[in-house]
Amino acid sequence: MKVRRRQMPPSRLMQGIIDYTYILSGSAIVAMAFNLFLLPNKIASGGVSGLSTILAYVFGFEPAFTQWSFNIPLFIIGIILLGGFKYGIKTLVGTAFLPLVVLVTRNWSVGFEDPLLGALFGGIGVGLGLGLVFRASASTGGTDLAAQIIQKYTGVSLGAGVFMMDGFIVITSGVVFGLELALYALISLFVTGKTIDVVQMGVGYAKVAYIISNHQEDVQERILNEIDRGVTRLSGYGGYTEQERDVLMCVVNQNEVTKLKQVVQKVDPKAFVVVTNATEVLGEGFKRA
Repeated sequence: MKVRRRQMPPSRLMQGIIDYTYILSGSAIVAMAFNLFLLPNKIASGGVSGLSTILAYVFGFEPAFTQWSFNIPLFIIGIILLGGFKYGIKTLVGTAFLPLVVLVTRNWSVGFEDPLLGALFGGIGVGLGLGLVFRASASTGGTDLAAQIIQKYTGVSLGAGVFMMDGFIVITSGVVFGLELALYALISLFVTGKTIDVVQMGVGYAKVAYIISNHQEDVQERILNEIDRGVTRLSGYGGYTEQERDVLMCVVNQNEVTKLKQVVQKVDPKAFVVVTNATEVLGEGFKRA
């Protein structure tokens, strides 16, 4: 049987380097997606960046300065109203660095303008960047911070607060740019959310198998020895037989599912097996938290 070496957690210094790499690279990706895809196509998909898009076309304001003008004061207000330096240096770095990259890359262009492609690729870029920032337990400020302030003083839930503010910005973009571009903004918001999920949880879904067998000991031993995966026994009660019996639970990678089913089939052809998705698995044999 294979013996896995225990992975040592990174030192505080190394973890700090990793976190700030995520923050800086993620903020840069968000900024470039904004300049390359969202701004030129008038896609105001919520947040301070969406607001800066509207103000850029209506009043000619430089988007980077608009973002600084809203994000930095919101960060300071958050420190005062939400109690202390809760969001830390990491969030301040993301809040300040993102508009800086927006300013530096303001003249970049992909050479075409298409609202649908802008919404899709802009949403992917923003989601990828924010996902990296979130992995460092940081934020780029903006409406999520404002939503926390609203939550504290009104009781409105965090999700509802973000939805209301982003919704207001999208509706405003519909008034300024037209209904069609507002709908593209909604597409971009949806794509951003899905991309964040992929970055946070990964695309390689693991599988959870629940096994009910009359030969539990043999099935458990074969899984441990042949697949090198742990097995957990859950207490179950048969609704038809009205008898107590254990249910074996085993988490495997996608490429191990076939082998797991073959092992169970060899031991007990009549075994009842349920295989379902596990969007994220942390622990021995899988990824670290």
